[in-house]
Amino acid sequence: MALNMVAISGNLTRDPEMHATKSGMAIMSLSVAVNERAKNPQTGEWEDRPNFVDCVLFGTRAERLSAYLSKGAKVSVQGKLRYSSWEKDGQRRSKLEVVVDELEFMSRRDGAQQQPQAYQNPPATTQPVAAAPDVYDSDIPFS
Repeated sequence: MALNMVAISGNLTRDPEMHATKSGMAIMSLSVAVNERAKNPQTGEWEDRPNFVDCVLFGTRAERLSAYLSKGAKVSVQGKLRYSSWEKDGQRRSKLEVVVDELEFMSRRDGAQQQPQAYQNPPATTQPVAAAPDVYDSDIPFS
């Protein structure tokens, strides 16, 4: 039995980028910086070492959430890892990313303290959730 589940929290390193397939499905790419606390062996001081995690959301969720996300926002993300590889300009490239199932806003808005808000896939009883498509097919417009 295999388990593919990821949960991270951190800050967005850039504004989300929106893309679309030729068929019109929205794809939102974002990157989350997750700090790892470690002691510097030379100075003896504790330091934060960032890990940058690429994440992707699909469909209407991506379109709706893009309006609320911006660089620096603190988020919590749950999803699954996906490895993809492709060839571009004669070079083989690969990527490990998180396909987001749930995203929770952890930042304050407009200076007022708010409770974190979660957005997750709707329950299967109200709306079926389609499986994430293969986003590295010929539909994605790489630039």
